[in-house]
Amino acid sequence: MKKKKVPSMVKDQQLIKKRREQMIKAAVTLFKEKGFHRTTTREIAKESGFSIGTLYEYIGSKEDILYLVCDAIYDEVSEKLKKRLTQDVEGIESLKSAIAALFKVIDDLQDEVLVMYQESKSLPKEALGYVLQKEMDMTAMIEQIIQECVKQGHLALADEEVKLAADNILVQAHMWTFRRWQVQKNYTLDQYIELQTKLLLDGLLKK
Repeated sequence: MKKKKVPSMVKDQQLIKKRREQMIKAAVTLFKEKGFHRTTTREIAKESGFSIGTLYEYIGSKEDILYLVCDAIYDEVSEKLKKRLTQDVEGIESLKSAIAALFKVIDDLQDEVLVMYQESKSLPKEALGYVLQKEMDMTAMIEQIIQECVKQGHLALADEEVKLAADNILVQAHMWTFRRWQVQKNYTLDQYIELQTKLLLDGLLKK
């Protein structure tokens, strides 16, 4: 799935990057408050610090802004996760470390993740396919760690179980954001990581 090409009347790549970063930050704030459909491009331009005319020099439509938001968030989550994944641990400890890393990254970017999942359904089909592929790529990072634990004999899982286990881990990470009104009232992040890791691994470890 190819990256969507967002039109721009400006040729300076550094300026495009700077202006689009401003748009993304502004859009996340507004989409969180009002949702994608109730937010206007004029409001995004104002929140970004420039005129509506300037905004349209860097994008072609409001859907382009939503695409840029989702694309940027996935990239940031993936990059932060890669940096947090440690190579200093082996075996089942590597999976525990990966779970903690993922949960901490989601905590760092919880507003962005919430907006992305709430609003990505409004993307055009082609752009949505590209964004969903990034989700699959991120899940694959967790899958690879689980698969390594299987190879080392720490887990006894079939291939389809590995995939589902990775999905379960991702869902539990997102729950910290999606149900934060309830979950974060009852647990600190460290408590949540500890309890969820225990629950997840209890169902995976070889008996």
